[in-house]
Amino acid sequence: MNKIVKIYNEIYGDLNLPKDFIKVFNEELINIKAKHFSNNKDKDKLWYKDVVIYSMYVDLFNKNMDGLIDKLDELTELGITCLWLLPILESPMKDAGFDISDYEKVRDDLLGTSDFEKVIEEAHKRGIKIIFDIAMNHCSMEHKWFQEARLSKSSKYRDFFIWSDNKDKYSDARIIFKGLCSSNWEFDELTKQYYYHRFFEIQPDLNYRNPEVLLSMTKILINWKIKGIDGFRADAVPFIWKEEGTICENLPKTHKVVQFMRAVLDYLEEGTLLLAEACQPPKEVVTYFGNEDECQAAYHFPVMPRIYRALAEESKEAIETSLSSEFTPNIPDSCQWFMFLRCHDELTLEMVTPKERKIIYDYYVKNQLWDFREGEGISARVSELFEFNVDRIKLAYSIMFTLLGTPIIYYGDEYGKGNDVKYFEEFSAMTGYKDSRYLVRGPIKWEQVDKDMNNKNSVAYKVNKMIKQMTAARKKHLAFARGSLEFVSLTSKNGQDNRHILSYIREYKADKILVIQNLSGVKQTVSSDLLGEITTEVLTDKQREHQETITLNPYDIKWFNIND
Repeated sequence: MNKIVKIYNEIYGDLNLPKDFIKVFNEELINIKAKHFSNNKDKDKLWYKDVVIYSMYVDLFNKNMDGLIDKLDELTELGITCLWLLPILESPMKDAGFDISDYEKVRDDLLGTSDFEKVIEEAHKRGIKIIFDIAMNHCSMEHKWFQEARLSKSSKYRDFFIWSDNKDKYSDARIIFKGLCSSNWEFDELTKQYYYHRFFEIQPDLNYRNPEVLLSMTKILINWKIKGIDGFRADAVPFIWKEEGTICENLPKTHKVVQFMRAVLDYLEEGTLLLAEACQPPKEVVTYFGNEDECQAAYHFPVMPRIYRALAEESKEAIETSLSSEFTPNIPDSCQWFMFLRCHDELTLEMVTPKERKIIYDYYVKNQLWDFREGEGISARVSELFEFNVDRIKLAYSIMFTLLGTPIIYYGDEYGKGNDVKYFEEFSAMTGYKDSRYLVRGPIKWEQVDKDMNNKNSVAYKVNKMIKQMTAARKKHLAFARGSLEFVSLTSKNGQDNRHILSYIREYKADKILVIQNLSGVKQTVSSDLLGEITTEVLTDKQREHQETITLNPYDIKWFNIND
């Protein structure tokens, strides 16, 4: 409890604030812990290292919470052990639910006949954790806080947001949605003032300089924790704190805000995940781990586009460079990178060089409709990016599942789902934003999936079978989840390092796995002393003779036990 007060004072100590703010909050916290968390059994606090995550929009996955419950056994069979539910809270749905109008309520259209607690209960019965999105930086302009703030300057909610008579303040802050927004300020006709927003103008930024905002948002996390949520994806966390003369990203007090929320959650029950959605270079992202007192996990945004670059160039260089110690700092033992091939937004090209951006964009953008943020992102699903070539899809998943950290599967990708142009057109018309990300947010058509799964030659069947093999292997081998990573060089017949072969060892205690992947469309024969030590293939359990050479077909992958 003293830690919570200390962090609070570090944030607001220089402000003249009522002393009862934190006192009343702490009294409530003590009562909540005694009522809801005093008898909890010991649990694995590092569970987020070992899970396989399935990311979904509930309505697009299978209509509503009833539909989700109906598919839990199927997800378990796929090997899923954690659900990441993309925005489910009350929203006018102008930004796929990231524009939250009530932080305490799940959208009615998602509930069906089941309440959300039933989903949590049924998931937990199957050993599946649940995390969901909380937009930490902003809310919907339809939220009651903003609506009341507009009505009167004397409203307590007026200071929940940032107002100005002109657009001069925070002028060094970049515009995130290039091509969609022209300014970070929007004029409000009712107040005759401008309000600040880092994303769409329908999403006013919250003002964390007001401690009531911090305490209100933290109470929201507490209430969902009481209901059984295992963790939160902290959306847009780098933008929380604003200061004049800065770019308003990754500021010191942003980290203090995250530390405060983490300290509160840890006080109630350690092991509640805070996942940083920080689309930043790794040297900035790792700061959100703090001294193991901020977020436990974060996305490795820069390595994701370099997986695509490596496959485009048929060379391992981009991946090895992005995970070198010069580029990706070491992280605390209790923390974890989260890895993905695609997420709900786009294949972001924000974290690569202009030269790399052009290479990736030119290679993968088959349709100008896929362009997002004027060339800084690509909106297309994995299967579209690899032109429904199962071998190349399998290769990409192999890298994602074995490279480093916790893997994320985006809903529908386990069946090779493609882009949904009809959904894009419908939502562009409804929202007024020609947001190309709608292409990757269409519904799963289960009738078609069932039909495809009965055809062993279909992309859906082959991709699904492959992912099940990989999830089973990860469950069996903790080296993939918790182990070290060491890149190894395999040589061609001429004795030179073969740049087409991406290979590394994952090792955790007695578990040691050698991963070999052919990035090229040409058969490759390579050799290494390590190959003489391998015994069985992890994915197939096939035995292998002790030979120091191996031949890989185009886009082939091999996962081997070493000294089984």
